[in-house]
Amino acid sequence: MSFPVFLIDDDASVLKALSRLLRISGYDPHPYPSPRQFLADFDPSAPGCIILDLTMPELDGLELQKALLAQHQKGLEHQIIFVTGTGSISAGVQAMKAGAVDFLTKPVDPIQLLAAVELARAQDEEARSQSRERLSVQEQIARLTPREREVLSHVITGRLNKQIAAALGTTEKTIKVHRGRVKAKLGAHSVAELVRITDKAGMLPAV
Repeated sequence: MSFPVFLIDDDASVLKALSRLLRISGYDPHPYPSPRQFLADFDPSAPGCIILDLTMPELDGLELQKALLAQHQKGLEHQIIFVTGTGSISAGVQAMKAGAVDFLTKPVDPIQLLAAVELARAQDEEARSQSRERLSVQEQIARLTPREREVLSHVITGRLNKQIAAALGTTEKTIKVHRGRVKAKLGAHSVAELVRITDKAGMLPAV
């Protein structure tokens, strides 16, 4: 499947030209003449990047960027490429600080635009790969029993079995059994591996 590119610009001629360029370059353009129309259709979980005009009458590019960042919790953050005919240096700096891939001036150089889209595609694929890996380890951890998760939260701090046993009010032998089961279920062979797994999952160690 070709990589979706969402184009938002109130200039119909720009939408037509960029759509044609992207299509012949192997991408899947989705043109929108209105930011609000785009937001109404937008699926935060869908792959793709956004080419966004900075200056539009109803909602400018920076405002739309903020609106998209606010929806980030519903899906992965989409890479944004700004294009502008009137943008200032300060607007460009603001856009880049907020995470834009590039800030290009009109008339857009095709080579620069395609390079920015390809960078956005690579970043999107990497983010989705990391997200899939994170979900996978979260599912693995979710299959642990509550006691095993509790033991795991202590193990990743580097505590010894006897220290964990004292903290949880049980025996060292019991902790050793739980520790072995946790390693087996998570496919880990060392504390370092358990730390990497829990870090990917966003699991916090015991305090």
